[in-house]
Amino acid sequence: MTWLQEVGTAVLIILASWLLSRLSNWLLTWVTHKVVGRTQTHLDDAIVTAGKFPLRVAILVAGLEMALGQINAIPARWDVQIGRLFFVAYAVIIFLFLHRLVGGIIYWYGREIVHKTDTTLDDQFLNLFRYIIQIALSAMAVIIILGRYGIEVSALVTTLGIGSLAVALAAQETLGNMLTGFTIMVDRPFKIGDRIEILDIDTWGDVVEIGLRSTRILTRDQRMVSVPNSVIGKRLVVNYSDPNTMFRVQTTVGIAYGSDIERARQVMIEAIKVQDWVMGDQRIEALFLEFGDSSLNFTVRCWIENYVETRRIVDKMNTALYQALNDAGIEIPFPQRTLHLALPAAAVLPANKGDM
Repeated sequence: MTWLQEVGTAVLIILASWLLSRLSNWLLTWVTHKVVGRTQTHLDDAIVTAGKFPLRVAILVAGLEMALGQINAIPARWDVQIGRLFFVAYAVIIFLFLHRLVGGIIYWYGREIVHKTDTTLDDQFLNLFRYIIQIALSAMAVIIILGRYGIEVSALVTTLGIGSLAVALAAQETLGNMLTGFTIMVDRPFKIGDRIEILDIDTWGDVVEIGLRSTRILTRDQRMVSVPNSVIGKRLVVNYSDPNTMFRVQTTVGIAYGSDIERARQVMIEAIKVQDWVMGDQRIEALFLEFGDSSLNFTVRCWIENYVETRRIVDKMNTALYQALNDAGIEIPFPQRTLHLALPAAAVLPANKGDM
């Protein structure tokens, strides 16, 4: 075969590969519209779309490789370098396909699956997962290509590891917040919309957002508080919304010493029982728990349907108890002190001389 015949054959192979790549693109487009498009899920659409462009490029690269194989005039010493170039081309094509596939699957998941799950973990970490997977694919592709050229990658990996360690130490607090935020989303001690109280820092309100670095809490006076997740992870958190919105309210009432305890107890229970805000099917208690300095102290407690009304209910509760005890003639004493003055013996006046 002459040199012109070899070149002609190579050109024909390249043209054939180009036509085949166009045909594959048309075929996949037809499959997408006629077959895949009829399914209820878009996952297969994402897979086909991810493979269309890489497949076209792969056919062209394979045709070019076959065409170069037909030309004997190419020096044999170039074979190794040409082989490496085609290896890199195929590696890039595979990387491109996987990169597009990951993006397509995550887009499909966010479009069709996320809103069906009970947890918000996938909502908030979906993009993060995509970035992590795509970065890992990029790193693998670079390492494989460098290894094909005989470049030692262990030193590079070690350097990257040391650099990552230095970055981790510098961003220790930020990473701690992120890890705690991930733990909160997995463990779910509270969720968006819950009313919580973070003990030791005197912060309570409704959870508005759970982020990677911090959690936002809207207080009752309409102030937004951003609490670092690492702070939440080290504190006790009281969730008033879990397992339900029921809440027990209580107050302390003192009655005078000498009062009829059982009568006072009954008056207080009846005063609460007739209120429209109390849960009548739950127990109402008036417990005599303490001997105060000036009063016999009762703890009166009952249940309400929603914790949101706690402070208003305590106000109504105190008002009802005060009126009921006042109407019943039961004294609610204020603090009192009784002082006994004793004169010393030397201060006693002597007897009258006329009486001696």
